[in-house]
Amino acid sequence: MEFKHKSVLLHETIEQLNIKPDGIYVDGTLGGAGHSYEIAKKLTCKGRLIGIDQDGDAICAAAGRLKEFVDKVTIVRNNYCNIEEVLKELSVSKVDGILLDLGVSSYQLDTAERGFSYMEDAPLDMRMDRRQSSTAGDIVNKYTENELFHVIKDYGEEKFAKNIAKHIVRVRAEKPIETTKELTEIIKAAIPMKVRAVGGHPAKRTFQAIRIELNQELTVLSTSLNKMIDLLNINGRLCIITFHSLEDRIVKQNFKKNENPCTCPPHFPVCVCGKESKGKVITKKPILPSDKELLENSRSKSAKLRVFERR
Repeated sequence: MEFKHKSVLLHETIEQLNIKPDGIYVDGTLGGAGHSYEIAKKLTCKGRLIGIDQDGDAICAAAGRLKEFVDKVTIVRNNYCNIEEVLKELSVSKVDGILLDLGVSSYQLDTAERGFSYMEDAPLDMRMDRRQSSTAGDIVNKYTENELFHVIKDYGEEKFAKNIAKHIVRVRAEKPIETTKELTEIIKAAIPMKVRAVGGHPAKRTFQAIRIELNQELTVLSTSLNKMIDLLNINGRLCIITFHSLEDRIVKQNFKKNENPCTCPPHFPVCVCGKESKGKVITKKPILPSDKELLENSRSKSAKLRVFERR
C-alpha cells in the first residue's frame, strides 16, 4: 500500500518555523515527508534537513518523496526521544528548528494489518515501530483489570473505562482476544446503547488509550521537550502539532514552564531561584486548521499547533 498522509497545518507550520535557507532543521516525525518536503524546498545546498521516524514504512516512503533533495536530507530510523544521540552521530550540536507532528498517520490508520483502526478487522498490533516485540494484544490479554481500567481512563478519557476493562477480562478468560473486531465488539457491549447512539465511534477512546500505552507516546513526548528546546540555536523554533487534549496539555505546560521557570514565591521582589527563561511561547493560543482545511481533511479537526522560540 502506498504511504498516504495529508499533512495537517502544513503552511502554518512551515511559516512558523521561520526557515533560514542555510539552517539545520529536524522533522522528528517524518511520516510521508509532507512537512519535510516543504522545508527542504526552502533550503540552499548549505542547509540541512534531518528526518527521524521509527516506522520502517515511513522511512521508505520519505526516502522516495525526498530523493530530489538527497544532498541536503538525512533520514534516520529512530524515535525522536533519541534526538540528542541522532544529532551527535551526525556531528550536529545545535539546530534552527524542530517539528513534531504527533499521533498516528493516515497510512497507519488505513493499513488494516497494522491494527490501529477499529473500522477494519486485523490482528491487535498498533506498533509504531514493528521492531518492538510487544503488541496491543499483549496489553489487552496480559494487563490486570485494574491496569486496563487506568490505561483506558487516563489515556482514553473514557467514562466507561471500568466496565470496558471488566468486559475484556471476562471475555479473555474464555479465549485470548486476538483481533480489532473482537475488541471493538467487547467495547460496544460494555457501553450502554443510548450512549453508543450519540457521539463518535464507541471504540475510539479505548483504541487511542491502548495505542498510547503500547507506544509510550506521552512519556516520550514529556521527556523529550526540554532537550529539544536545549538543542535550538538562538531564535530557533520548536513547532508541535497535537491531536488530543493529553498531548496538548503536556506541550502547553512545558512551553509555559520554559518561558517562565521561576519558582520564587510571588511576593519576592526579585528572583533568587536562579532559573532563567529559555525563550518565548509564540502561540499564546494554539493555531487551528482553517475552515478550508477542515473541509478538505476531516482528520485535521482536532489538530493544534504550538510554537516555542529559543532566546
